[in-house]
Amino acid sequence: MLTKIPTSRPSTSILDSLNSGGKVRDLSEDALLELCNELRAFLLYTVGKTGGHFGAGMGVIELTVALHHVLDTPEDRIVWDVGHQTYPHKILTGRMEKMSTIRQSKGLSGFPKRSESVYDTFGVGHSSTSISSAMGMALGNKHRGNNRRVVAIIGDGAITGGMAFEALAHAGDQRPDMLVILNDNQMSIGHNKGGLATYFAKIWASKTYISLREGSKKLLKRIKPAWDLAKLTEEHMKGMVAPGTLFEELGWHYIGPLDGHDLPLLVQTIHNISNLKGPQILHIRTVKGKGFQAAEDDPVGYHAMNKIEVSPEPSPGKKDSDIKPPKYSDVFGDWLCEAAEKDPRLVAITPAMCEGSGMVKFANKYPKQYYDVAIAEQHAVTLAAGLACEGLKPVVAIYSTFLQRGYDQLIHDVAIQNLDVMFAIDRAGLVGQDGPTHHGAFDLAYLRCIPNIVIGAPSNESICRQMLFSCYQHEGPAAVRYPRGSGIGVKINDAIEECKIGQAEIVRKGKNTAILSFGTILSEALIAGDNTDATVVDMKWVKPLDTELIKEIASNYEKIVTIEDGSIAGGAGSAVNEELNRAGIVLRVINLGIPDQFIDHAGQEEQYAICGIDSESIISAINDFEKTASENQSSYGSISNFPNLK
Repeated sequence: MLTKIPTSRPSTSILDSLNSGGKVRDLSEDALLELCNELRAFLLYTVGKTGGHFGAGMGVIELTVALHHVLDTPEDRIVWDVGHQTYPHKILTGRMEKMSTIRQSKGLSGFPKRSESVYDTFGVGHSSTSISSAMGMALGNKHRGNNRRVVAIIGDGAITGGMAFEALAHAGDQRPDMLVILNDNQMSIGHNKGGLATYFAKIWASKTYISLREGSKKLLKRIKPAWDLAKLTEEHMKGMVAPGTLFEELGWHYIGPLDGHDLPLLVQTIHNISNLKGPQILHIRTVKGKGFQAAEDDPVGYHAMNKIEVSPEPSPGKKDSDIKPPKYSDVFGDWLCEAAEKDPRLVAITPAMCEGSGMVKFANKYPKQYYDVAIAEQHAVTLAAGLACEGLKPVVAIYSTFLQRGYDQLIHDVAIQNLDVMFAIDRAGLVGQDGPTHHGAFDLAYLRCIPNIVIGAPSNESICRQMLFSCYQHEGPAAVRYPRGSGIGVKINDAIEECKIGQAEIVRKGKNTAILSFGTILSEALIAGDNTDATVVDMKWVKPLDTELIKEIASNYEKIVTIEDGSIAGGAGSAVNEELNRAGIVLRVINLGIPDQFIDHAGQEEQYAICGIDSESIISAINDFEKTASENQSSYGSISNFPNLK
């Protein structure tokens, strides 16, 4: 058991041999066991140097080694769900020496990525996709006459997603040759205990049982009463000792639960069942953070970690509270508790992101008003709609990228009915190292086209609190979007003030150029305004826009620059363009934001520069405006400027 994160590179002779061209499938059982030890130590060492996800990866080390030992990868397909657990997979597939670059610009992705390696068979970031994609591969193999084995790994959290159940049902009908491994880390769904369950699981995975089962099918199906009795008896036995009845009813052959850290058992079981015809489910039990004491004790807290750095000496006379602004998620969580204290109608909903959304305090203080629906974003939105129908006031706390999954429900179940549901949208904008699957790049674009909805984009933590209050008071669909991480250090007053919906604010007076800023990108806009003597407007609201102020600005300035940390296409800048066009105003406009491409993982500041929305890029865009405009002549239009995109 490791108790500390190694600060020097551990000895990894077997890993080194694999990195030099050796194959996991050629190793002996003793070598495989030692390989697991080396993987744990090396994984901890690299994540300590770079930061990143590791708890889930520590829990699947034996499984990862077993898969690469039994299967002929990359010819055989391994499909990982979510991807947080794939660091050991990356280490074993030729990327060991690149692990120091993970989640950094031009380095390895923190998730499987098809363009990165042939071993990454499917790119992932959101959960519950592995069974569907693996099924597609299995059916594709059948169409093309290939004999590749296909294995999907899905966790007990991800399998709660509706998409996973849709795939399970379809596969039960189509009967593709595939194996799904359910990695149950005992943090979500229940599991059986005791020796009887393990004993029967071993029997069901044995070659003898499988051979007898398949052979008996052929014989007994000719004698229907005998076949019906045999099938009923098998299902009854499994129902007593294992949670596999549901899967069996869906048409899957269920095996388990097995100890996911028993490497010899895993190797034997996967070897026995990976060549079976039809859909198979292997249920294993693992411990998240296995092998590292702190992670085993606190699997949530050690889901991921920042890189280990020497802490600077605190300055004399300064307290931590003086130099650490609150996280936006904590601002939301504190406001939520305040609002619930005053309004018993408030109910809060999260799709399995209690800690990340800052809701731990609320969940503990108001358990009867708190619903964690697991990884089920569509259900979360429609559940909120149903609650609103009964006179309650639902607040759905959800990440921007995950709200995309509930888009149909947002339109049909909330907006069309104009129901009183509020959305607290976390991780808006560019999120840094997690990359394109987790950016909140599209929320402004996909929300503002929906009738009835109010959309707020606060520029700092104080306005965020005010905006949450104002949107909660609003009757009808409303959304407040805010970024990952901490605020800028603005003092938050104890008394909550209203942030009037649809009203912008001029925060800097200048001449010639007006910068219309949406969201926390305002800090960059102000620097640019100081350097170009431009007027800067904190727009605050994307819908409704402050149309009167926009018209006033248009009549007093030569040019307008809009800036947002969201997609330019269809975003807040587009809304300004549309309003000017609607008013018949001809004015030169430049829209800055996230361009029409997916932004790769990197530091957040670097991503801002890549997109041309850091202060330096804004200054350059304003200074080069005349030249750019002359090269793109039109009576009215928008010009995008991305000097750092390749």
